[in-house]
Amino acid sequence: MSFDLSVFSNKNIILAVTGGIAAYKSAILVRRLKDYGFNVCVVMTKGAQAFITPLTFQALSGNPVHTELLDPEAEAGMGHIELARWADLILVAPASCDTIAKFAAGLADDLLSTLYLATKAPVWVAPAMNQQMWAAKPTQRNLNTLVEDGVHVIMPEAGSQACGDVGLGRMPEPEDLAEQVKNYFHQAQRAIAEKFGLLAGKRVVITAGPTREAIDPVRYISNHSTGKMGFAIAAACYSAGAKVTLLAGPVSLDTPNGVRRINVSSAIKMLDESMHQLEEGCDVFIATAAVADYRVAEVAEHKIKKAGDELNVSLVKNPDIVATIAQQSKRPFMVGFAAETRNVEEYAAGKLVAKKLDMIACNDVSRADIGFASDQNAMTVFFAEQYQMEKRDLEKASKQEIAQQLVEAIHDALHHEIEPI
Repeated sequence: MSFDLSVFSNKNIILAVTGGIAAYKSAILVRRLKDYGFNVCVVMTKGAQAFITPLTFQALSGNPVHTELLDPEAEAGMGHIELARWADLILVAPASCDTIAKFAAGLADDLLSTLYLATKAPVWVAPAMNQQMWAAKPTQRNLNTLVEDGVHVIMPEAGSQACGDVGLGRMPEPEDLAEQVKNYFHQAQRAIAEKFGLLAGKRVVITAGPTREAIDPVRYISNHSTGKMGFAIAAACYSAGAKVTLLAGPVSLDTPNGVRRINVSSAIKMLDESMHQLEEGCDVFIATAAVADYRVAEVAEHKIKKAGDELNVSLVKNPDIVATIAQQSKRPFMVGFAAETRNVEEYAAGKLVAKKLDMIACNDVSRADIGFASDQNAMTVFFAEQYQMEKRDLEKASKQEIAQQLVEAIHDALHHEIEPI
């Protein structure tokens, strides 16, 4: 399943590494967690440092590695308290027999055991040890104590061990652990959205990316849109509890988790699919796609061969998708986008009225820092006159943050009492 990596960009994971040969797997685990977009900070015990160096984890995580309880460089020298507050999850992998015993007994004689007592974040342990140590009654007793205290214990796998024994005690593969972490945060996020989601119960259709208008079998007319903004909005709508369908032009982006994606190419196909979605039922229609204004009047059946210094191609106007949907008798709440290079707000306000939209978001794509392909954006949002709502300026931020603010604006408009005009 494809996944929207931006979902976890604000989630902080402390990966605690304890002594054991499985510590080498933790280096791979850092990479997998980073691949999902998590912020990762590594804590190492002295035993862990005998198997792998802190420098390895610093290079992989991009953050300093913490090894000492009292950090003279931390605020007030209380680095463990700062870390405890920073974490959204503490994952101990591998978790040694000694560390498990410390947790169960409530000891606090090093950084990791102190973190365990000082944090409000969920704590997960992935034990890794000799099969006989795993089966020992004291170990099982300590594990039962951790479970009773609310710690999530990830069962070890069976197999051959470094000592030559065969049995339970192998740390799960890094990919499996990272997948479990991802699923945990996704489910938690979805549960919150279902309970408090701003768009809970709404069906949202979003167009995103460019369209391609064929000239011949190998050439086409298109634009620089990457679809990043539309995909971010799709993820934000889903997180807000909506059922989301994404009509995507040709882009190289993973489908946001939980979003239904339908790939289209030309403006005509995007309009046809938009009308089909309208027939299926739609509460909110968000048109972020950069639809080509014109298409070739007559597409060549075969590749046009190079001949002469000029090539004349006749163009005809494409249908305006968002305006067409807005004119339907059972129209949804209509959100348009205006990507301009000058007179941004003036043109956007004109489109809002001319196309009979409920809301429009505009940005200046001539700016290199927020234009096409950028990971950041800044927008101004206008609402139709009957909503009696002031325009909103969304300051420069990541497209994920802008998407969240746009969802809030849509929610506010949907629940705003419309004034007669």
